[in-house]
Amino acid sequence: MNDTDDLGKAAAAGFEAGLYCAESVLQSVADHYGFDSPLIPRIATGFCSGMARTGGTCGAVSGAILAINLMSGRDGAEQSVEPNYASIRQLVEGFRERFGSTMCGELLGCDLGKPEGQEHFTKNELWHRCRDFTSGAADMTADILSPR
Repeated sequence: MNDTDDLGKAAAAGFEAGLYCAESVLQSVADHYGFDSPLIPRIATGFCSGMARTGGTCGAVSGAILAINLMSGRDGAEQSVEPNYASIRQLVEGFRERFGSTMCGELLGCDLGKPEGQEHFTKNELWHRCRDFTSGAADMTADILSPR
């Protein structure tokens, strides 16, 4: 893949292949930029399903944050956090504007930490929404990381 416009499609494909939201976003960005590590996607797993089904931050957002950190995080204490923080704020604000929230429970309208929430998720095929959040977060990450 040579074009960052394809990151959303790659993340959606990863999601459809069985990776979860955070894993898919991080993996698609890492693959695009040639970052190969046995830690990817495993470092993203606990962020999936709204922080391990706690209703927290959407895993797609968390995966995008991990991806941005991978590409623009600090290498040492002497470096400023500001460029990275600005990118993260841009992602969070854009995601919230596009989807209405960054919180998994609010985005899905159910609590994945409870059996009835998981049943609601399955019955209403909410995985389609998660795929869209995953694709959207990856596209936003591509826009943020692309040189202007």
